[in-house]
Amino acid sequence: MSFTLLSSPLQGFTDFRFRNAINKYFGGIDTYYSPYIRLNGKLVIKSSYERDLLPENNVGLEVIPQVITNDADEFLFVSKYVQQLGYKELNWNLGCPYPMVTKSGMGSGLISNTEKINHILERAHNETDIIVSMKMRLGYDTTEEILDVLPILDKYPIKNIAIHARIGKQLYKGGVHLDAFQQCIDNTKHKLYYNGDITSVAKFHEMQQRFPSIDHWMIGRGLIADPFLPSMIKSDSAEYPKNKMELFSAFHDTLYEGYSTSLSGQTHILLKMHHLWEYFSVIFSNPHKVHKNIKKSKSIRNYEAAVKEVIAKG
Repeated sequence: MSFTLLSSPLQGFTDFRFRNAINKYFGGIDTYYSPYIRLNGKLVIKSSYERDLLPENNVGLEVIPQVITNDADEFLFVSKYVQQLGYKELNWNLGCPYPMVTKSGMGSGLISNTEKINHILERAHNETDIIVSMKMRLGYDTTEEILDVLPILDKYPIKNIAIHARIGKQLYKGGVHLDAFQQCIDNTKHKLYYNGDITSVAKFHEMQQRFPSIDHWMIGRGLIADPFLPSMIKSDSAEYPKNKMELFSAFHDTLYEGYSTSLSGQTHILLKMHHLWEYFSVIFSNPHKVHKNIKKSKSIRNYEAAVKEVIAKG
């Protein structure tokens, strides 16, 4: 059975620089979802969101913009904005688990509010011709919350629903709820995408066997931690390429150069790269030591030296 691999959006990580670098050096991802646009009550698009979605910054990539909101006017405003840029689809985030989002009744904190979900979808489908897709968790407090939402979603021509098989209050801890995901398959007419803990070729096979009807698979943190993973899944091989470190080094340098020119000041650049290395360190033989060595670097010069040493050792 053929399948499609999608890059799940992660705020602060999967921006256009990351997408372009992944595509250039590794490939394997068919569609990228951009990190969400959040308006906070003001109908104004930040320049960082605009940069991320500009067609000239995403040449050769299939990108789907995403919005996080609990307000119909905001949804409509973002819909019109992305359409002006040439996008035909807008993904609605009901998945974000972070307390600063969920306490505002957005992301996975909105899943239990079926009335509001219905209202926003009704206006979106009546007042725009944007194609709507969804990114959700199973709920915030319990995995049953989504079962109350699915009948509402079935009323609308939603393109697909990508479900991260955790609940919001888990954040990224604990295991995925596979039985609860199966319940979703059994209780909706919509096309579902699976998201959650695809971190290796073996894990991907395990999920394929568990859910034979699913042919769209989202990779989030697994892609940042191991950018080789999508192409390895596509070629059905657990073997890394012989020039693994050479490729990773070129990928890293492209990202580093991009962030060095776009971020102001040593502190911001180092903070960005240190966050990335929390994930990158996974593909090295001693992840904890690698991450520790990188994190110790408090200047650009020390950082560059630490990276060089880590990559040389492989």
